[in-house]
Amino acid sequence: MGVTVGELLAIPHLRLRLHSGSPGLDREVTWTHTSDLPEPWQWVGRGELLMTNGMSFPTDAEDQVHLLERLSGVGVSGLAIGERMYCPNLTDRFAQVSDELALPILWIAYPMPFVAISRAVAEATLLEQSQRLIRTARIYDTLRRTTGRALDGSAVAEALSAELRTEVFVCDRESGAAYHPDGPHPGARVVEAVRLAGAGGAALIAGARSVIVDDEHEVLVADIPTHDQAVLAVKRPAGLALDGILLQHAATVAALELSQTKLGLEHKRRAGAEATAQLLDGRTDHRSARRLLLDAGLDPERSVLACLGDASQERLRETHVRLWRTRIPHILALREAIVHAFVPDTTEAVTGLVAAVGPGGHVGVSGHLRMASRAAEAGREGLWALGAARQSGAPMQRFGDATELTGSGSLEDDQSLVDQVLGPLLRHDADNQSDLLPTLATFLDHRRSWQATAEAMHVHRQTVLYRIKRIERLTGRSLADTETVAVMWLALRARARLTGGDKPPG
Repeated sequence: MGVTVGELLAIPHLRLRLHSGSPGLDREVTWTHTSDLPEPWQWVGRGELLMTNGMSFPTDAEDQVHLLERLSGVGVSGLAIGERMYCPNLTDRFAQVSDELALPILWIAYPMPFVAISRAVAEATLLEQSQRLIRTARIYDTLRRTTGRALDGSAVAEALSAELRTEVFVCDRESGAAYHPDGPHPGARVVEAVRLAGAGGAALIAGARSVIVDDEHEVLVADIPTHDQAVLAVKRPAGLALDGILLQHAATVAALELSQTKLGLEHKRRAGAEATAQLLDGRTDHRSARRLLLDAGLDPERSVLACLGDASQERLRETHVRLWRTRIPHILALREAIVHAFVPDTTEAVTGLVAAVGPGGHVGVSGHLRMASRAAEAGREGLWALGAARQSGAPMQRFGDATELTGSGSLEDDQSLVDQVLGPLLRHDADNQSDLLPTLATFLDHRRSWQATAEAMHVHRQTVLYRIKRIERLTGRSLADTETVAVMWLALRARARLTGGDKPPG
């Protein structure tokens, strides 16, 4: 058993005196906390004895009452004030309310050191400290017992719920929803509490944010170390004493589980990035390409290539985590500040992609992949659609939707695109018997490789370099720009259709 406020008063060498609040002398003291901050209720927890020199103690009666009400609200066992220090006169109203709230107010005789009181409480609560140590060990042991479980659910949250004897959730800080796709999932009130806490609409209590959800429950929201997007939400029934230190240990264990989860996701991302690169660069045969997509849970006939851009690098690097959390099958690679992601062609997937880039970001979606061998072409479609989204300001643009530059409409549209983009090259080749247009097509077909283009055209590498520079000057476009590459490729496709071919000249 611990020690009560009345029992502390009875210890002679502590020289404590009661000022008011005698109805609460049976309150148990689990620990002591010293603070002279103006809002000390943010830093103390249930059962703690707050000790102060009174430096920031209010002088006004109503403000003193407000202090008492807030301290009582967080469940402190009492308030001890150093005599002959900095505390202003305590008002009669203050004494009256402390009696009504059964919140003991003690005087600490000068010059009694506060540490003497802390030591007395510590010695009286040795059993509780031992039990806390055992519970702390059990909390960390949950990590050992849950290691190796599936990525999609939080085994630690389930184990912590059993250990703390209340509902515990790992939640997304912004939405309040379960961070893991398989939960455990919080109810609507917990979700709203997490969102309120994230928006600053919560009281800070013992290192966690407290939101009252109804007459019988509050939700404590604690940060999870090293994982800014996740929080630990604990639904505490009224009257349940929850040790703030144990809560912090629980948050640390949740952080360790999230680190393990993200490590597993990172391994999957790297494998997916290599598969994506092989598909986009055409470094695999049709059968192998199809297998790469099927292994990722993607049906080539019902998949698209999406290009995500204009978001922060941190957000782009976390795209795979956001897609995992919304159960969207994918493989992706980050190239030149653009995420290239193969995903199902579903409303849920497109919505998830737009959410992944966030406000100000843009998503370009290719036409249907149809077959794995069309992956490189779909990549160019996605880049073009991303450029169209940037120009229109829309968060998402599909290849071929509502634009005159798709090259997939009428013959007049195709001719307009060719004239606008390739006209200077066609005129130059006609007037000078040059090969700028074939060089451009070969250059794009060989993934902008100077050497591969030179070998394919049987010319010197320096010749290719000269021709590409000439192309850029004539068109006023840089082939280092991914949007330019996409637009020129579309123009080459349009010209191939106009001339009766099935592919751009190269």
